[in-house]
Amino acid sequence: MVGEHWKKEPEAQDYPAAESYLSLLVGASGAAKLVKALRKKKSLQHFAAKDILRAANLPLLGSEDSEVVSDLEKVKRGERLSPVLVIQGTPAWVADGYHRVCASYHLDEKSEVPCRIVARKP
Repeated sequence: MVGEHWKKEPEAQDYPAAESYLSLLVGASGAAKLVKALRKKKSLQHFAAKDILRAANLPLLGSEDSEVVSDLEKVKRGERLSPVLVIQGTPAWVADGYHRVCASYHLDEKSEVPCRIVARKP
């Protein structure tokens, strides 16, 4: 069940989800700017799931969490997960993909998670 389980590009619905979350942190216009930058960025960087959680100060969700269960089942069926959208800063913000990071950790905490990352402007 481990192996390669990631898509090459984020899914279209990941961006509105990221914008909704980010609007809670930086307001609507700030969120729109960050998501626009995420859409423009074409490269992916890869990090261990455990490092993403540490950088974002996020706890690992249990393997019984309903969204984590859903992502683990997708991988088991051979479906690929969407890369994670991250805003770089202290702490990092996982704009979309927290459950996917946790699912990947449960598969193998050292496995590389593809991330589309842009810097948070001060």
